[in-house]
Amino acid sequence: MATDCEAWLNANPVEAGDLSDSFPSGDEDNTFTGNVNNEINGNWISAPTGSIHEARLKAKVKRRLRKNSSKDSGRGDSLSDNGDVVRSVVPPTSPKGKLLNRRSKMGKGRGLPKKGGAGGKGVWGSPGEVYGEDEVDVKDPNYDAEQENCVYETVVLPLDDETFEKTVTPIVQEYFEHGDANEVAELLAELNLGCMRGDVPMLAVSLALEAKASHRELTSRLLSELCGCVLTAGDVEASFHKLLKELPDLVLDTPGAPQMLGQFIARAVADNILPKSFIDGYKGRVDCEYARAALDRAAVLLRMSRWTGLRIDSLWGSGGGQRPVNQLIKEVNLLLKEFLLSGDTVEAERCLRELEVPHFHHEFVYEAVIMVLESKGDRTLQMILQLLKSLCASTVITVDQLRRGFERVYLDMADLSIDVPCAYSLLEQFVEQSFNAGVIDKKLRDLCPCRGRKRFISEGDGGRLKLSSY
Repeated sequence: MATDCEAWLNANPVEAGDLSDSFPSGDEDNTFTGNVNNEINGNWISAPTGSIHEARLKAKVKRRLRKNSSKDSGRGDSLSDNGDVVRSVVPPTSPKGKLLNRRSKMGKGRGLPKKGGAGGKGVWGSPGEVYGEDEVDVKDPNYDAEQENCVYETVVLPLDDETFEKTVTPIVQEYFEHGDANEVAELLAELNLGCMRGDVPMLAVSLALEAKASHRELTSRLLSELCGCVLTAGDVEASFHKLLKELPDLVLDTPGAPQMLGQFIARAVADNILPKSFIDGYKGRVDCEYARAALDRAAVLLRMSRWTGLRIDSLWGSGGGQRPVNQLIKEVNLLLKEFLLSGDTVEAERCLRELEVPHFHHEFVYEAVIMVLESKGDRTLQMILQLLKSLCASTVITVDQLRRGFERVYLDMADLSIDVPCAYSLLEQFVEQSFNAGVIDKKLRDLCPCRGRKRFISEGDGGRLKLSSY
């Protein structure tokens, strides 16, 4: 449109004085007076018709240019004083740019966001808006009247043999570490065991046969806790029936499996998760010698509990640090006395491992050194030295536990010397031989206390020679 106006002005030239919109200056008074209407008696006299027509055309061109500039504010077109169209360059970041113009194209509104802030990409509604339940449209072609009251639940597929063993075995092994039966019950409740539910006790007992005594005690507690909430008495009974049938295979990996299984059966009967008629039902019908040995072991334990008051609930013993300290000290002393009689280092190491108290091995070192001081014999010294050297070489006793045991002896030497007068000399001899054998280091050897020797001649005794010295 601006180009058409420019072509029309070129075809119909107008004088520069008539096209100028500026007020006349002092030098242009004559020209201005010739073109301006005259005033007579306070009234303006009309200008010639030609000049009015030209002024209207000029104003019309300006209006068109102004309208075009409002539609395309980024281009910045304008009309110069001589009627030429001038294009001004607007920087891209200017608010007059077309891409940054956020004003309404309709020219209406108060500058508020559209739809109250609920419109736009990725917007789910205005802030604070609460949606109600969607009503089902009966006229919807996909409408199904039978689906209105449907309840959707997560379906867990039942476990097969392979998946069952891969899923339940880590749960039982983790239970041996933390000992929380409630956690095991929650994990098993989340699984769809189906027909494999009766295999849970069987798998737990099979893993416990190859584990420690404390783990077997945990397994007995686990079966007692699971019976009633996850397992039934029928599931437990069916599991022990399967274990008796598979004893020939279990003996290949665990030679003592028949005796252990008999103890599990006796413990289950004592915990009332197995009926008392379980053992009687096998009388005269057992052909496998391993199964017969397991049932005989269970029957003997149950008779001993009735006649002698044997506590079946403590059959496996309490594992590790759950036992009282006095009981651990007694077992350590019995272990050392048995070693001095038999001299079997391997058996002593096995018994020490079965105690499952690695944090209490300093008591073993302490009692061994005390036994050397109280024996006053070279045989006991050499045997204890050989035992400590073997246990340190196999890392059953750590360096820290060995150090703590010797330091406890060093601190109690004042009291020990009351019962054993020559305790200091015996301790020095044992410490020196232990250092030579590589059991202790030089720093621990230097910490050994030594009692000052008495003088043979005392001034208070009148120079009399003392025959007894230590």
